[in-house]
Amino acid sequence: MNGLIFDSHAHYDDKAFDPDRGELLAALPQNGVGGVVNCGASLESSRTAVALAEAYPYVYAAVGVHPEEVKGVPEDYLEQLERLAAKPKVVAVGEIGLDYYWKENASPDVQKRFFEGQLLLAKRLCLPVIIHDREAHEDMTRLLLTEGQGVRGVLHCFSGDWAMAETFIKAGWYFGFGGTSTFKNDHGVREILRKMPLDRIVFETDSPYMAPVPYRGKRNNPLYVKLVAEMAAEVKGIPVLSMMEIATKNSQNLFPKLKSY
Repeated sequence: MNGLIFDSHAHYDDKAFDPDRGELLAALPQNGVGGVVNCGASLESSRTAVALAEAYPYVYAAVGVHPEEVKGVPEDYLEQLERLAAKPKVVAVGEIGLDYYWKENASPDVQKRFFEGQLLLAKRLCLPVIIHDREAHEDMTRLLLTEGQGVRGVLHCFSGDWAMAETFIKAGWYFGFGGTSTFKNDHGVREILRKMPLDRIVFETDSPYMAPVPYRGKRNNPLYVKLVAEMAAEVKGIPVLSMMEIATKNSQNLFPKLKSY
């Protein structure tokens, strides 16, 4: 894995990239992006994530069913995910979790059932997880510390408070910081970042979503992860290059299979 910056969370399978996906992916190395984890959100997008990882040496895949996608999932979804997870460049199970924000989502009980099943799959396969947690902090904390005991991973786009962060720091988890941490009105995220140990920080874009300032509202892409690194370096009071190197090393520790590439 060469290059200074690593994007730990993107969705290049998204239709927003249909016009120029190949061009953007091909340009990553020359722009200093050493790698990207493309996260699945459904069975279909997980298959596409694997295909992209097989097509580009610096793209890796995570496979999973996002809480917004659990309606209509076939009964054998865990078997299908397990077959995908056996592919060499699948480095995690994700994006999985709980989302209580959107009322049209499946009920919390249904979401929890799918989440627990995927947590147990990750535990059995010894893979880290990529967690989506939106307005579900209490249930998320309880499930990760009980059903998910022994599983490690990253809390993507972390939005909890410092007490929650401390709980998961002690449990060995990582925290994903992306475009929202550059928003001028999101002081809470920057305060969490200020307190966060350097060895727990990874950078992400969530492309094509949540582009950082000054591109807020536009299509995000992994080239913008440098803007997140610049903001984090300023908050932590260290040089930007040092911040990039630390976060990339943390990504390698978060996703152990990366060390094979």
